[in-house]
Amino acid sequence: MSGLRVVGGSVDVAIVDGVVAGAAADLPADLPRYDASGLHVLPGFLDLQVNGAAGIDLTRTPERLWEVAAALPGHGVTAFVPTVITSSPAARTTALEVLAAGPPAGWAGAWPLGLHVEGPMISAARKGAHPASWLAAPAPELIAGWSRAAGIAMATIAPELPGALDLVSALAERGVVVAVGHTEASAEQVRAAVEHGARAVTHLGNAMPALAGREPGPVGAALAEPRLVAGVIADGHHLHPVTLAAYARALGPDRLLAVTDCTAALGMADGPARLGDQHVVVREGTVRLADGTLAGSAASLPECLRVLRAATGWSLGEVVGCCTAVAADLVGDPSRGRLTPGARGDLTLVDDDLRVVATVVGGRVLHGGER
Repeated sequence: MSGLRVVGGSVDVAIVDGVVAGAAADLPADLPRYDASGLHVLPGFLDLQVNGAAGIDLTRTPERLWEVAAALPGHGVTAFVPTVITSSPAARTTALEVLAAGPPAGWAGAWPLGLHVEGPMISAARKGAHPASWLAAPAPELIAGWSRAAGIAMATIAPELPGALDLVSALAERGVVVAVGHTEASAEQVRAAVEHGARAVTHLGNAMPALAGREPGPVGAALAEPRLVAGVIADGHHLHPVTLAAYARALGPDRLLAVTDCTAALGMADGPARLGDQHVVVREGTVRLADGTLAGSAASLPECLRVLRAATGWSLGEVVGCCTAVAADLVGDPSRGRLTPGARGDLTLVDDDLRVVATVVGGRVLHGGER
């Protein structure tokens, strides 16, 4: 029997054989202890939009998935959704093959929950940093084989494209979380996508028209539609603090999903980098194409939570819920996102400033083991 007991923090948590244990009286007497004195003991963080990290781009080199996964606990992440942007079909195929093959021997890291296919069925006018050469019109053959069982957890689609709604229905029936994004859809078109099974919005306020008085568009639809969860990049660059606060107050902590949209730049110094087929530049916390277009982020999830807390005044529990319970509920994984008996033994331990001190995955301390 393996396990860990985390003591002295905001809560005491015991993990036995990889899951959160119940009553203390039933615990083995010889469990190793981790001293969490002065720390907040939180459910493990989930990031549902990860393009890469540690110098590795998952669209360009999807075969390096497990290296990215091994780097993420250093940023407090215990599970994530690797994201492949608009690219060649070969990139998606390779990503799924690597995911299905499982980790190499001796590997430890954040667990990938399935692939997020962001594109290629998106609006050319709102493609952002996605390469135009790989954009594609919605077609049944394009999503042949896409399902949750096959490893596709999420798909971002522009619902206004001809034929898109039929694909939204098909993917939702196959267990894929369909997100509206990179879109010029009207509020009515977003509502139609919801009726067909869409349940999320990809990076609200980015790669879509702004909310206007007589044209609410995807932003207004997302804020008003209780069935939608909205991903938000709170890195201090993608959204003005007032915009972020307005979104947060409209969505509430139950519908705001904190994501990073992090790229290979996460954990790297300023300089040149890649996002799929394209060269980008990392500078002063941003990742941009040569023309200045934002191309994902260089932010960690704790950094985004800090920005979110400063903009909203929400409690630690409310902001953390945006990347734990909200994320777990969206992907339909009740074993994550909460510290209840029987849940996975994944923890993120932070100080008052949301600096990550330790990360525990399945009862193993993968970052911050010196205590």
